[in-house]
Amino acid sequence: MRRFLFILPLTLAACEVTYSTGPASAPASDPVASQPSTASFAQVVAAIEPVAEQECRRRTNGTNCDFLIRVDKNPRAEPNAYQSEDPSGRPVITFTRAMIDSTANADELAFVLGHEAAHHISGHLARQAQNAAAGAIIFAGLATLTGGSAADVAAAQQLGEAVGARSYSKEFELEADELGTVITYRAGFDPLLGAQYFTRIADPGDRFLGTHPPNGARIETVRRTSRQLGLIP
Repeated sequence: MRRFLFILPLTLAACEVTYSTGPASAPASDPVASQPSTASFAQVVAAIEPVAEQECRRRTNGTNCDFLIRVDKNPRAEPNAYQSEDPSGRPVITFTRAMIDSTANADELAFVLGHEAAHHISGHLARQAQNAAAGAIIFAGLATLTGGSAADVAAAQQLGEAVGARSYSKEFELEADELGTVITYRAGFDPLLGAQYFTRIADPGDRFLGTHPPNGARIETVRRTSRQLGLIP
């Protein structure tokens, strides 16, 4: 969270703990085709996108599976990739240039992209919103029962919203790692090599209400899924 308690954003981050309220259609981002400096990224997109859309159509019913994948034009934006939706409900995956540069190879880039697509396919934004709403109701109700003022109830509602949003975020990340492994593999990349990205970034550990699980748990999820796919014995 960038601000303590008071804003519940509804975007899902991949490799950095970032939740953003910025609109998916913000002018800071353009379709990846307009970014000539990201040719290798465009090649990964060309391979991953049809597989992700196929998995989306196969696993969901009535979900918009027409992914828009783009690069943030802000050259100072920190390494990040996140999934959001535009006002029409179209799934949008945004990468910063620093995120692209931070990957060591196409397999890592493909894995991050597959992971972000998996967030949409798994309905994590909607589930996050439901958890936030439930938390807000519970906390506001407790504040009311204990005689809190209107300001106390409002603060409790905001706290409950934040706690609810984070309640299952670690599980969401591991779910996205699992499906992202499948998408990465079916698009012709090696998810085991892709997951090596986690060996180079800071480990968030297993913090209470943390947004991301430990890196070791994520790598193990990729290994387990890869074993099920027959990649390793």
